[in-house]
Amino acid sequence: MKYESIFTLLERTTLLNQKKVALGMKTMWGWNEFTYKGLSLLSERLGAYLINNLQIPKGEKLAILSESLPEYGVCMFGSVLAGLTVVPLDNKLTIFELTSILSSCEPTVLMTSSKNFNKAQELKEKIPSIKHIILMEASEHESEQTPSLYSIPANYKAKWRRRPLNDTALIIYTSGTTGSPKGVQTTYKNMMAQMYDMREVLKGMMPKKGEMRLLSILPMNHLFELTVGFFTMLNHGYTVYYTSSLKPKDVLDILQEKKIRFMVTVPAFLKLLKSYFESEISKKSKFYQMMFHFKFHIAQYFPKCIRRMMFRTIHRLCGGQFYGYISGGAPLDPIVGDFFKRIGVRIYQGYGLSETSPVVSMCNKPHQDLTSVGPILNSFEAKIDEETGELLVKGPSVMKGYYGREDLTKEVLNADGWLHTGDIAEIKNGLLYITGRIKNMIVLSGGKKVFPEEVETVMQQSDNFSEVCVVGMPKAGGEKDGCEEIVAVIVPTEDYAKNFDDFEKLENAIKAEVKQLSNQLAPYKRPINIVVRQQTLPRTATSKVKRKEVKQLLLQ
Repeated sequence: MKYESIFTLLERTTLLNQKKVALGMKTMWGWNEFTYKGLSLLSERLGAYLINNLQIPKGEKLAILSESLPEYGVCMFGSVLAGLTVVPLDNKLTIFELTSILSSCEPTVLMTSSKNFNKAQELKEKIPSIKHIILMEASEHESEQTPSLYSIPANYKAKWRRRPLNDTALIIYTSGTTGSPKGVQTTYKNMMAQMYDMREVLKGMMPKKGEMRLLSILPMNHLFELTVGFFTMLNHGYTVYYTSSLKPKDVLDILQEKKIRFMVTVPAFLKLLKSYFESEISKKSKFYQMMFHFKFHIAQYFPKCIRRMMFRTIHRLCGGQFYGYISGGAPLDPIVGDFFKRIGVRIYQGYGLSETSPVVSMCNKPHQDLTSVGPILNSFEAKIDEETGELLVKGPSVMKGYYGREDLTKEVLNADGWLHTGDIAEIKNGLLYITGRIKNMIVLSGGKKVFPEEVETVMQQSDNFSEVCVVGMPKAGGEKDGCEEIVAVIVPTEDYAKNFDDFEKLENAIKAEVKQLSNQLAPYKRPINIVVRQQTLPRTATSKVKRKEVKQLLLQ
């Protein structure tokens, strides 16, 4: 397929939707909203500044360190106009982790929000390649050396730099603590292929009438958010809102105020929202609760329009026009999916990975199996390895490779273009089912992905630890029932253990040291449970720790 350039796409979308709100977010001063025309102008202003004033060469890298903001879109489009490669950073990572990433990609420009300004300054001192810091908002941190998007020269003209479709548009880092972090190179062609595929998927998902307003709660450094929640939705002329709070009540307030119709979210939030609704119902009278449970039981026999009437109280809480969710980043609990289905809200679950830009499959019909992640997108080929059961995919959305790591690229991407996903899967009746993972990656409830090796690298800094093994263990009970949590298994050295006259004191000392070392990691990567063993861990003939057997030991 021949794909149009991203420049053509931006120009056409802006021309068709000039006065319509493109991006917005509620602040303490009210709503910060950009129209499509305003977004375009501010992006051109940034692009012209990067080209004319800073004279950043074409192909250089621009990193973004920020929470989700409407200005994030300006950074993305301004970078495209200037011909730069964007490196979105997780602003929750520590200086230790960010230094590792930035040392790998060596950006020239660092865009930052006010909240992350101090961290950005510290990084500039540590990373020689960073020559310029630009603030994304007007703030007290502005100066001649660190201007904001609103104080750079009001020049909107430059010779925009078009780049080939096979050039790298984004580098998305999936690891940050090791000496050689993995940066997934996403090309312009990857992005365009995703948008073309999602255009077809959305035809079967979105309401046919009325303006489409979405709320996205995913961080902008998340590739699912960038390609689906951002580029794809703007390509359709939709309005995308962001929120700084993930409290159900705050989210519902936005749904009501802006009459939101769709959300891009993760399963953990859906589980939290289900619990919120159930909590509110428990506060009602016994008769109300009885009627709710009766209606919930029989709802499956009625069409969606009737179910919405049966549970109109919940729909009023959602603004009255809410239609459904796009869920990705982690497996959806079928019980949660069934809850929303019964009350008349649709959930469209997707599956993908950063290496596929990221969506591979997505449910596109309201009555598809909730245990499935939908049909494979049109541009992909897929097959199951007969020996291992691993899912292999091929298509124009498959990454260019890991930045500067040809060795790692060859491990997952073969010469024929087939990508090894590391996931065990089945394809039945045209639908994809993910049944397990070959990789060691731990997927947390909110969709965050943690590599055990990167946590182990930090723990292994201690001379007191003989062996370290990090695994993901399913949590039992509570809202996160069935979700994985990080467990660190530590075996102390014999010499260190001799310093303690009983096991409890040894255990407490090791736990304290693990927690201290964990400060080098983002909070979500820190072990939830720390298990101390004095017996050696099971290993293979080549001395590799047998993670499956370690998990079995923990279950005993």
